[in-house]
Amino acid sequence: MGSLPPPHLDFSSANHGNEHHHHQEISKDNLLALFKSQQDLLNYFFKHLDLSQTLDFSRILLSTSGTVFFTGVGKSAFVANKISQTLISLSFRSSFLSPLDALHGDIGALSSRDVLVLFSKSGSTEELLRLVPCAKARGAFLVSLTSVPGNPLAGVCDMNVHLPLQRELCPFNLAPVTSTAIQMVFGDTIAVALMAARNLTKEEYGANHPAGRIGKSLIFKVKDVMKKKEELPVCKEGDLIMDQLVELTSKGCGCLLVVDEHHRLIGTFTDGDLRRTLKASGEAIFKLSVGEMCNRNPRTIGPETMAVEAMKKMESPPSPVQFLPVVNEDNTLIGIVTLHGLVSAGL
Repeated sequence: MGSLPPPHLDFSSANHGNEHHHHQEISKDNLLALFKSQQDLLNYFFKHLDLSQTLDFSRILLSTSGTVFFTGVGKSAFVANKISQTLISLSFRSSFLSPLDALHGDIGALSSRDVLVLFSKSGSTEELLRLVPCAKARGAFLVSLTSVPGNPLAGVCDMNVHLPLQRELCPFNLAPVTSTAIQMVFGDTIAVALMAARNLTKEEYGANHPAGRIGKSLIFKVKDVMKKKEELPVCKEGDLIMDQLVELTSKGCGCLLVVDEHHRLIGTFTDGDLRRTLKASGEAIFKLSVGEMCNRNPRTIGPETMAVEAMKKMESPPSPVQFLPVVNEDNTLIGIVTLHGLVSAGL
């Protein structure tokens, strides 16, 4: 499978029993040599990959009206499952099919509209060869992805894509460490090609990842993360500052939301405003109302605005703020969104 020699590594201590394990170590030079060798082996794959075969394979996956099933045995099964999961996250109909389970009932999932992709380094895996006639009987289109020329699996599938493999990085050329890397790189690259061909938008991608930060930034609106109703630290403009200290400190927002009798927002009064008022007024603070000292031109935001935009608005000049009152079209207060709340929501 090629003439690239494995890097020279000293495995002698591994043959002397467990009593010498505390003397084993990995040198920087050996580690660097391994990474360089793996890079060379991957470059061999890129250099010799048949792009015509790859293009035909990509178009078959793109044009299928059914489901793209992936299968494999051993390490190739992990790769097949991972590639399937990648396609699912990109809104493609895909699934992993276990060769063993397929022969015990799961083959019923296959139809004539589906494609079955079989990962196998050698192309001689017995479980996959037994699966082929059963899958053909269901009418599925079979594609083998193999690395050994002239292998049995390639001969019985409808199509084969050769994944060029010079040798495994393993010094014995046995452990599947380069072949599986090649399979993974190939499958994931095809997935991105399909993603581009389908013109998948960032919003569509995010909709498939609602628990992740990307998904949350594309899905969550202010109304989804705001505090509302009894959680709001509200007061009237005529209320004395000192009478509203409990409301100011107990709701965890660091502010008071000043509203009129129709619950329309008049302004905000923060714990920072309290400190500044106390410093400037001294004992006179006991007679001051919230309305006299509040900020009557606060930044606000609407409930339908994306939550990530709320964070940007908080951080915008002239100075960052820790919260934004949420108001509707007629300035009625309906909630408050805080920086702490956005961070807690994963944004």
